[in-house]
Amino acid sequence: MTKRTPALALASALVMTSLAAANGLNLNGLGTRAQAMGGAYVSLADDFSAVFWNPAGAAGFRKELFGFCATDLMPKGAFGYFSELPAAVIDAETKSSHYLGFLGAYYRPIGPKVVVGLGLGTPSAQGVRWDGADFAFHTGGTAFDLSSQVRVFSVTPLVAVRLNDWLSVGATLDVDLATLNLKMPGGSADLGEGPVPLGQYEEQMTGWGFGATVGVMARPNDRLSVGLTVRTPSTVAFKGSARLSYLSLYGLPDSSDLTRSIAWPLWIAGGVSFRPVERLLLSADVQWTQWSKLDRITTGYLEAMWAPLMERSGADVRVLDWKNATQLRFGAEYALDGTTALRAGFYHDPAPGPDSTLNVLLPTYAFDAFSVGVGKTIGDLRLDFGLEYLAGHTRRQYSGSPGFDGPPTYGMNVLVPSVSVQYKF
Repeated sequence: MTKRTPALALASALVMTSLAAANGLNLNGLGTRAQAMGGAYVSLADDFSAVFWNPAGAAGFRKELFGFCATDLMPKGAFGYFSELPAAVIDAETKSSHYLGFLGAYYRPIGPKVVVGLGLGTPSAQGVRWDGADFAFHTGGTAFDLSSQVRVFSVTPLVAVRLNDWLSVGATLDVDLATLNLKMPGGSADLGEGPVPLGQYEEQMTGWGFGATVGVMARPNDRLSVGLTVRTPSTVAFKGSARLSYLSLYGLPDSSDLTRSIAWPLWIAGGVSFRPVERLLLSADVQWTQWSKLDRITTGYLEAMWAPLMERSGADVRVLDWKNATQLRFGAEYALDGTTALRAGFYHDPAPGPDSTLNVLLPTYAFDAFSVGVGKTIGDLRLDFGLEYLAGHTRRQYSGSPGFDGPPTYGMNVLVPSVSVQYKF
């Protein structure tokens, strides 16, 4: 029977989150104007980020258009465990990290009613790094590397059609290349003569996935717009390799090929925007994610000696028990004049996972997100700057935390600056 250390029990529940409406360390949208308006953008989607928010919005483009945005996701996580045994106390904060993301998109009208486009971006660029020394008491005195990084590169060809003066439809094909790097303590296992440490666990994986996004946009007049976007489920089939650094000391293979399939859930978003006065634009979205698709994750270890070892330890199946969740988003934009606009937004993002499946590598939190931004238009050129702050609710793991005297606490705040440039030809 395999035995695992408490820190491994917290770190080993690997989580992959959604491309659509993200939680934890995922990007919650792409496009600086959209971000500054709290991501309440499904009914607008009237700039280069339409490929992400609602492809039907591109049907209104009457000129060639190119835009590019860059984001820097800077998470700050905390983990605390307080014990009567002083040496067992953990008061850890993540290392300073930057996870860069981007979106570039080009659109070209090919007739009075049809627009085609192509987007390239990173709808997911996330990760976390801890100082292994903070967890050394619970990992046999060794400061193991403890980090995760997930990145998704997406290529999205688009076509949008204006059906009449007020109704448009659009669709994209989403081709995704995902990469995953993970480092954590390997724990210990009984290899026949009692428990022995397994050393540093590391894995690197890549995978492909395919999906589609369909959108509808209705603009009955200049003041009102309504939008609906559906992003289909998709499955990314990962392949890669894993390594346990101490296994070679026991005459066993220290690496194994592995496979893992992750189901990206369905995302449905609806929104409405309205101009109560000429200079003021208000928007609101309801965005729903089928998080229950992430009920559990199964990993196949292909090395003959690894498969039974991981099965006995439970490392081959990660139960997540996530539930479906809904985000409410609100945004506002005020035009100071014909060239400068101020923006602000807010949304609440509930945590999809229960306390029992929390982990320090890819945790989930309920966030209250606040955003501000400014845009400047100079002829056919537009420059935007946005800043988003995600305030995570502290979570306490009252259950599912073996090896600890009291409930461990988890905290996370995220700062996300963004800049973009857009030009109409």
